[in-house]
Amino acid sequence: MEVTEPILPGPAQALASLLDVPEPDGVLPLLWHWLYLLDRPAQADLGPDGHPVRGTVLAAPGPGRRRMWAGGRVRTPGELRVGETATRRSEVLVVREKEGRSGPLTFVTVAHRITQAGRLVVDEEQDIVHRAGSALDAPPDDGPEIPPASGEWSVEVTPTLLFRFSALTYNAHRIHYDRDYSREVEGYPGLLTHGPLQAVAMAEAARARGVSGALEFEYRLVAPLFDHQGLIAAAVPGEETTTSVRDRHGRQTAKGTLRRLA
Repeated sequence: MEVTEPILPGPAQALASLLDVPEPDGVLPLLWHWLYLLDRPAQADLGPDGHPVRGTVLAAPGPGRRRMWAGGRVRTPGELRVGETATRRSEVLVVREKEGRSGPLTFVTVAHRITQAGRLVVDEEQDIVHRAGSALDAPPDDGPEIPPASGEWSVEVTPTLLFRFSALTYNAHRIHYDRDYSREVEGYPGLLTHGPLQAVAMAEAARARGVSGALEFEYRLVAPLFDHQGLIAAAVPGEETTTSVRDRHGRQTAKGTLRRLA
C-alpha cells in the first residue's frame, strides 16, 4: 500500500499544542510521522469497535478480534521535512499464529518506509497483536501515589486529550474515547491510553533532554494504562537513552531504548 501527500505544518502544530511541547522548526521530531500519510478507510469499512475490517494493511484477521499495539522499532536516517511531499510504502512482513490463555493470538509485523525527495527518512516496523477473548486484566489502583521525580514528565490524561490524539492519528478505536463502549463492551475500567501516545511521550521526554537527530528507537508496551491512572514519562540519556512510562502509582506500562545512528 502506498500513500503520497505533502507534509503540512497543521498536524505538527496541533500535536505541539496538545502536549504543550515545542513546535518543530521545519523538521519533524521522532514519531511525529504518525500524524501523516495515514490510512483513511471509508466509514462503511469500519467494524463495531471502530477499527477497519477491510481496505487497509492493518485489517483484523477475523471478526471479534481485539487489536493491541504491542511495540515497534523506528529508524530515522534522514530528516522528514515540513513543506515537502513524502511517500509511505507499507507492507505486512510477518504473520504468526499462537494460542494464548484467552484464545488464539495473531501477531502481525507491519513495515512502513517513508521517503522524501528520493531519500529514506523513516524506516519502521510495528508489532500488532489481534487477540480473542475477554479484555485485558485491569491492574488494581492501590498503593501510594508517587509524585513525578526530577526529570520525569507528567501528562494529564483526560478524555479530551485521548479524543484529540485519536483525531490527529485518525484512530477510530472506541476504547480511547467512548467510555460506555470501553466499559460495557470491552470490559475495561475506563478509557485506554493509546500505546502510540505513550511512545510519543517517551520520545518527547528524550527530546527534552537533548536527544535528537538520526535515531533508532525500540519500544514495547508492557501493561495497559487507563485514563484515571495518569501518565508519567522519563528518559535517561547515556550511551543509550532509556525511556519509560509509568502510572501515578509507579507501575511501568511502556519502555524503550534510543540509540544514535552512526
